[in-house]
Amino acid sequence: MTEFIVKGGRNLKGSIAVRGSKNHATKVFPAALLFKEAITIDNMPLVEDVSRSAELLTHVGGTVDSRGRRWEIAGHSLTHATLAKDVAERIRTSILFVGPLLARKKKITFPHPGGCIIGKRPIDLFLNGWKAMGARIKKTPAGYALSAPHLCGIDYTFRVPSHTATEGLMMTAVLARGRTILRNAACEVEIKALADMLIKGGARIKGAGTPIIIIEGRNGNLLGRARSAIIPDRLEAGNLAILATLLGNPITITRCNPGHLEVLLAHLAYVGASVTKGRSWIRITRARNLKPINIKTKEYPGFVTDYQAPFTVLLTQAKGQSLVFETIFDGRLAYIEDLNRMGAAITLCDPHRAIVTGPTPLRGRAMESPDLRAGLAFLIAALIANGTSRIGNVYQIDRGHEKIEERLHALGADIKRV
Repeated sequence: MTEFIVKGGRNLKGSIAVRGSKNHATKVFPAALLFKEAITIDNMPLVEDVSRSAELLTHVGGTVDSRGRRWEIAGHSLTHATLAKDVAERIRTSILFVGPLLARKKKITFPHPGGCIIGKRPIDLFLNGWKAMGARIKKTPAGYALSAPHLCGIDYTFRVPSHTATEGLMMTAVLARGRTILRNAACEVEIKALADMLIKGGARIKGAGTPIIIIEGRNGNLLGRARSAIIPDRLEAGNLAILATLLGNPITITRCNPGHLEVLLAHLAYVGASVTKGRSWIRITRARNLKPINIKTKEYPGFVTDYQAPFTVLLTQAKGQSLVFETIFDGRLAYIEDLNRMGAAITLCDPHRAIVTGPTPLRGRAMESPDLRAGLAFLIAALIANGTSRIGNVYQIDRGHEKIEERLHALGADIKRV
């Protein structure tokens, strides 16, 4: 299998451009099922999860024409409403095809969605919403079977905010009959970006990006043509900012939106990084004496869980004790054992809390990427470690970061894909 070979200890310098948001790009494929014409998408990131989303769309009869970063995506011609099991089980966002297909075909079968192995990831928020809209749900040996002769608007309150569940019910509501109100909705910027594209095609959506979203359903009438661009990936930008705090001499992160990661930048400034920013760039110089800090993950716009693993690597180099409190997923601290084997001093208190004592020098070693964010954390750890590291299962990193080894090599990193 493909590996990264990383020789650590080098300071990095220069500019690195952020690619389009994976968490926005993967949503335009199920959204295409709501349009009667092809949609044009610019700034598409060329990552594995985008490729898998395209496979899911073509499997049900859609078409994809990619020309570099400009893609023409059409979902009006459907042949069936069964998601490809081998693909759907690999990415979490496969579940976002369910609502549009249910609205179009009145029935759908699909497996439990896959994605990162970071603890329990139930889909009850989706199922409860679709049931309230009129769907009949049957659990099958292969997954789920849903049917709905008619989908009706609902007044629905999420038990907890969920990024994908908010998008899933929002897309379903576009073709439903009547008004839908989603309360305690997630507020991620990708939700607003998706809604903006749907609005261009004729959808009537208010409040996307806030806790209350109102959708006026179109009673089965498809949307018209739309053109949109994928927003910058705030998660990639943030994780590059963490890397820059450790090794930047300095590093300028371009083609990003600093307003999307204000909370993280405040944390980095507190621990000692020199942070300057413009309209679409951030420049960070490494912190010479990192201060400890306690972090607690929260839904956006708080300190999001996707930053937690790379930030924990940073805390291994801070002088003193820091507390990491992961509140979103119950399996997202599983990578800590590997960091301790590199020389970190991290005490796992329970599945959600860890105490990091630093600074500790890290040593290069062989590791396997367990998921996308922890995989990138291992890459950052390898870049600051003494000696050589081998990182396997880089498919997990490729799911969200386009040719990351080439882009980091341009900053001076010694990293090879073999």
